[in-house]
Amino acid sequence: EKTTTFDEAEKVKLNANEADDEVEEGEIVEETDDTTSYLSKEIATKHPLEHSWTFWFDDPVAKSRQAAWGSSLRNVYTFSTVEDFWGAYNNIHHPSKLVVGADLHCFKHKIEPKWEDPVCANGGTWKMSFSKGKSDTSWLYTLLAMIGHQFDHEDEICGAVVSVRGKGEKISLWTKNAANETAQVSIGKQWKQFLDYSDSVGFIFHHDAKRRDRNAKNRYTV
Repeated sequence: EKTTTFDEAEKVKLNANEADDEVEEGEIVEETDDTTSYLSKEIATKHPLEHSWTFWFDDPVAKSRQAAWGSSLRNVYTFSTVEDFWGAYNNIHHPSKLVVGADLHCFKHKIEPKWEDPVCANGGTWKMSFSKGKSDTSWLYTLLAMIGHQFDHEDEICGAVVSVRGKGEKISLWTKNAANETAQVSIGKQWKQFLDYSDSVGFIFHHDAKRRDRNAKNRYTV
């Protein structure tokens, strides 16, 4: 079964927009049998992704009421095709529209965005920082790179998180085997390339983050 790449994911959306642009406003289009048949096939045909993915939301209001970290996480939507991704993405607030304290996650289906998840337990995160309200495009390109199977070490990818805070936003890319330096450095370099991000980014092991909290040091930097 053919899966869809990063570029193809964008083309699916672009082609749909181009089809709309070909008809001028107010113009009545006569549908032939061939047109009806073609449109029916296009509507019925979806472009499958390599994996299913799930959006999760961590509501800051719910966080303040919960004693256990992670208990406020809410499963929002699971998708497995390009079309379903765009349907979800276009109906979920982009980072610039989220309230301060919110976290929006997109993880491979059945992987929970928690350090304690068995797949994530021995992993770590790459992090990028953005000025307030400036992470929307980078968040979208991160999602497209993940779901479009663009990383050479794609199997290492668990998911991504965008965190909205008072001073700005952070996007974190979670991986599953932190000790595999070759894979992690490759992922970090490709991620920067996909986003055209010029600042250096660091990788922190989950184990270090749990033990040292804000004092955890970067193990790798690209």
